[in-house]
Amino acid sequence: MIIRVVLADDQPLVRSGLRMVMADHPDLVVVGEAATGVEAVQLVRDVSPDVVVMDIRMPGMDGIEATRLIMAGPATTRVLVLTTFDEDDHVYGALRAGASGFVVKDMALNDILAAIRVVAAGDALIAPGVTRRLIADFVGRPGAAPELPPRSVEGITEREREVLTLVGRGRSNTEIAEDLCITVATAKSHVSRLFTKLGARDRVQLVITAYETGLVTLPR
Repeated sequence: MIIRVVLADDQPLVRSGLRMVMADHPDLVVVGEAATGVEAVQLVRDVSPDVVVMDIRMPGMDGIEATRLIMAGPATTRVLVLTTFDEDDHVYGALRAGASGFVVKDMALNDILAAIRVVAAGDALIAPGVTRRLIADFVGRPGAAPELPPRSVEGITEREREVLTLVGRGRSNTEIAEDLCITVATAKSHVSRLFTKLGARDRVQLVITAYETGLVTLPR
């Protein structure tokens, strides 16, 4: 599988570093670069990439508004947000806008590449220790919950409820399979059915749903 990527960051060195390391990985192809949110939105319309690696702070239109416009469009592009630990408020905005994952800028480049693959596959949250904290804080804020994820889990089976709970705890499909003594393929099937039944776009929305409906409780 070839993953087509757009790099959106106003710092040329960041884009250059990612492009150079991706050149050594034949499954990752940079199909465009953007220095502003406006350029990123236009590139998605022009080339329909699989993933946009999106910086939050860019001149003019920022990464949050760009993410919102991209997710509102017809493309199936997913957005992977570049963030730092002191930008949590921006991350919440990106989550509401429809971002599928987050990476911290000081992560190793190879870890960021792994995150691109994960987001492209829609298979797992990024850096569970980071995203668990971000999402837990996010859904615990008054009025912070996004409109997209449903607030009810009626209509799912008991097994699907168990899977949703584990997804909410940041478990990967492999970990879910181990916890429930099922195959990885079966775990993936349960997650796919949850996407359909709950109208969720990706695992980020499933995690939020698990918190909102009380299947997973906020840390105290």
